[in-house]
Amino acid sequence: MTAPNIDEMASMMNTTKANNAEWIRIPALSDNYIWLLRNPSSEELAIIDPGDAAAVITTLDKMQLLPTEIINTHHHDDHIDGNAELMEKYAIPLTAPASTDEYIANITTPVVAGADITIAGYSAEVIETPGHTASHLAFYLPDCLNGSGIAFVGDNLSPLGCGRVFEGAMDEMWASLLKLRALPDNTLLCGGHEYAAANADYVETLGWARPAATARITEIRLMRAANLPTMPVPLGVEKAANPFLNCDADDLVNALGVNALGVNALGVNALGIVGHDSTAVFTALREGKDNFQPN
Repeated sequence: MTAPNIDEMASMMNTTKANNAEWIRIPALSDNYIWLLRNPSSEELAIIDPGDAAAVITTLDKMQLLPTEIINTHHHDDHIDGNAELMEKYAIPLTAPASTDEYIANITTPVVAGADITIAGYSAEVIETPGHTASHLAFYLPDCLNGSGIAFVGDNLSPLGCGRVFEGAMDEMWASLLKLRALPDNTLLCGGHEYAAANADYVETLGWARPAATARITEIRLMRAANLPTMPVPLGVEKAANPFLNCDADDLVNALGVNALGVNALGVNALGIVGHDSTAVFTALREGKDNFQPN
């Protein structure tokens, strides 16, 4: 993805009320999203996961905005490569997972789960979400959108999908998703990548007949055909349609256990996932996605 032009920026920005938070989505690299969160009252502005400094600077210059802080959810290069340039250019601090000093340089505010912090002046809950990386964090701001919160989830979640399990274990990733699933349904999810089209192709092979999933697949394909982004998305939409948030649901377990196409796509024996071992279901789903080859 390339940095957006000024007309595209208008469609990326949520500006509902004078004192309501504004979010700005910046496409970057091949499929990343960098997020800005602005507080119109205090004019504080946070940059979340700046993997590309140039894309951020272009957006800030065109919109005549100045940042006040950087937030990192995890240490992968496509989420942190812009840190140094932005910190130097704007003289701003960096908040990042406390145990990532060997990966992320010049952290000024190392944080762990439960830390009492603010982002752009809004109270933020730090949620430990290991799996994709060992030290991955999500940041949930419950009060910045006039009654609905916003969550910056890094690579934990994307529409109809979840992040690969690189450094953690499958049970850790499933536990992390359960933490996010427990947030209020109207929470807006802001993830790190536009993976929805590929995720929709995979979910279609599972033989999962839930109407919400079928409708979401159709919706995503229409959005991507029109080059529209699929995030932010309300958590409630993903809870209804995303199989990675439903590994303890009877209808998904039954679909994976009895549908031949789903079993073949996952590459597992049906006997291995029958029952309510939700970690086994999650593992089968995630490994199936890792090995998935679209037609």
